[in-house]
Amino acid sequence: MSGTKVFSIEGKGLKLTTAEDIEPHIQDLRSNDSVEEIRFLGNTLGIGASEALAKVLEGKRNLQVANLADIFTSRLLSEIPPALSHLLTALLALPNLHTVDLSDNAFGLNTVAPLVDFLSHHTPLRYLYLNNNGLGPAAGVLVADALTALAEKKEAARKEGKDVPDLEVVICGRNRLENGSMAAWAKAYAANNGVKTIKMTQNGIRQEGISHLITEGLSQLSKLDTLDLQDNTFTAMGANALGKTIGTWTELRELGVGDCLLSGRGGVVLATALEKGKNKKVEILRLQFNDINAKGLEGLASAASTSLPALRRVELNGNKFSEEDASIEKLRDVLDARKEGSGENEDDEEYWGLDELDELDDEDEDEESDEEEERGEGSDEEGVEVEERAARQIVEDTRAEESNVAQEKDKKVDDLADLMSKTEIK
Repeated sequence: MSGTKVFSIEGKGLKLTTAEDIEPHIQDLRSNDSVEEIRFLGNTLGIGASEALAKVLEGKRNLQVANLADIFTSRLLSEIPPALSHLLTALLALPNLHTVDLSDNAFGLNTVAPLVDFLSHHTPLRYLYLNNNGLGPAAGVLVADALTALAEKKEAARKEGKDVPDLEVVICGRNRLENGSMAAWAKAYAANNGVKTIKMTQNGIRQEGISHLITEGLSQLSKLDTLDLQDNTFTAMGANALGKTIGTWTELRELGVGDCLLSGRGGVVLATALEKGKNKKVEILRLQFNDINAKGLEGLASAASTSLPALRRVELNGNKFSEEDASIEKLRDVLDARKEGSGENEDDEEYWGLDELDELDDEDEDEESDEEEERGEGSDEEGVEVEERAARQIVEDTRAEESNVAQEKDKKVDDLADLMSKTEIK
């Protein structure tokens, strides 16, 4: 055990509150100076246990990966900041620690300070996992600002002749980042322009925020390999921003914009952009449930056959065209031929071909608006104006809703805090 590269007590469901509680579980780690990866996820650590663990970690100079996901379940809100501070202060001293996973921990506005301090200073950081942390837009701004500060620290270190890696991976899904934090996130990505993988799924980001994120931030990422923004809201506004930018991502292999309401017009915009032939490395397109119509499908099939030579997987279920559409057969033939030509005996349906098209919608209800677009009835300016008015109304409604929810949530938190306080006194 003392010489193993990986130390793990993953998923044991241990409730380790004090230093005495955790000591039997970290004895092997204490004597292991060769450890490169630790896995504590799926246990719950109190302040005393975190401090004891931190004292052990601060001497592990070879540590490269720290998986501390889901380590505060059932802990009081007041316990998390000091416990997290002990751990991250120790990690800050480790020169080879490039990967940190803190997913599934509650890092709201009241508990995010230690994380912000760590992210602002840890220049070896390459891979950051912050999934399902309940940040909200306010704490999301603080985290994004910390990453901007990190980029400045990295650059300053390079000027001193130090070998400092780029931040390459940012996973920050299910965090309610919303439009309110997108300016900060755009700035963070523009500053960290070596980022290759971004996954910011299910964050309640609407079209104005998506457009700003893409135009002011993601457009700077020339090395972008994977972009997953699924389950946010694009509409034609966000799709236009994507269409104008995607050609700059010449290294892109995977694009995930499923469940994003691209719209019929947005689907055409994306297909047209892909047809320009600047994304020759794209392998996977996740485009399900987007109101993409037959015209958009035709463009995608054309792009696949002429401009996307590496494309092997397309997800299109839940859109608005017929399964018997000729473009479906064309697209399927292209992908099947590539699978055969690859020489691989890959049977995984999620690796090659089309997804199962079992939830396609009838396009009839959209025929009138599509015909109007084809005839040119209504100028582009009028369409944009309507979209902008709708977007503004959505933002105003969202802000009002957030205000009501926040008030209700604050009352529930206060009540819970009072109850916990009474319980502790007893």
